[in-house]
Amino acid sequence: MKRICLGLVLTIIVCAGIAFAQGGVKKKRVPLYEYGNVTIDNYSTRAGLFPVLFQHWSHRAKYTCRVCHVDIGFAMKTGDTRIRAADNMKGYFCGTCHNGSMPFKEGKVFDACAKPSPGADQKRCRRCHSGGDEAEREDAFERFAENLPKERFGNGVDWEKAEQEWLIKPVDYVKGISALRPNLPVQKDFALGAKVEGMPEIIFSHKKHTVWNGCELCHPEIFVSVKKGSNTYSMMEIFEGKYCGVCHDKVAFPQMSCQRCHTKPVS
Repeated sequence: MKRICLGLVLTIIVCAGIAFAQGGVKKKRVPLYEYGNVTIDNYSTRAGLFPVLFQHWSHRAKYTCRVCHVDIGFAMKTGDTRIRAADNMKGYFCGTCHNGSMPFKEGKVFDACAKPSPGADQKRCRRCHSGGDEAEREDAFERFAENLPKERFGNGVDWEKAEQEWLIKPVDYVKGISALRPNLPVQKDFALGAKVEGMPEIIFSHKKHTVWNGCELCHPEIFVSVKKGSNTYSMMEIFEGKYCGVCHDKVAFPQMSCQRCHTKPVS
C-alpha cells in the first residue's frame, strides 16, 4: 500500500512539473480555442502581412495527421517547413487543398494564395493572415466543439472518442497526393514499465495511434526502432518535446492528463 501511495504522489508531482517552464516560471494554461494553434511567420511580417495562424482543431476534424505530415510533407516543428506563397500557388503545402478546386461539402476549398497579388485581394489573404480577431476564433471553436465529447485538458475535446463515435470522420487519403498502401496488421497494446516504483505502467495502444498517424509518422523519425524495448527515454525528455512530447502538449492531449497513459493498475 505504501508503494502504491508513493507512486501516486510521485505521479502528481511529476505531472505538476509540466505546469512550469524552465527557470521555475509557471506556464499559463492557454484558452481552449488556442490550444494546438501554430503561428507561422517565416516571411509574412516581412511581406507586410499578419503571420498565419494555423488552427489544428479545424483541420484534424477533417484529415488525419498522416495526410498532412507525411503525404503533403509539413514538418512537425513550427517554422521548419518554411512555406512561401509561391509554393502554395504551385499546389504544394497549403496549396495542396487550398487551391480553389478541391471539393468540400457543397462547394470548394478556398484558394489560399492565388494571383492577383496580396495587395489586390486582402480579404482573401486575411482568412489565413488573420491578425488578432480572438472573439471570432473563440466563437468558431465553441460552435465546433459544442456537441463533441469533452476532455479535461488540451482544448477540451476528446478526439479519440469523437472519432470512435463517428462524430468526426478524418480522411486518410487525398487523391493525387496520397499513395495507396495495404493496411498493416494492427499491433497489440503493450505495457511500458514506469521508472518510479508504485507508479501505474503505461499502456500504449498502436490501434489508437495508427488511426491518426499510420506507422510512418512515428517511425523512424520520432521513434527510431520498431522493436519493443529498443527505445529508452525519460519523462524529462518527453517534457522537452521529444518522443511522445512531439505531439502531446502541442496538439494531442497534454501530459498533465497522466491517467490517459498511466492506466495499468499497480500489482
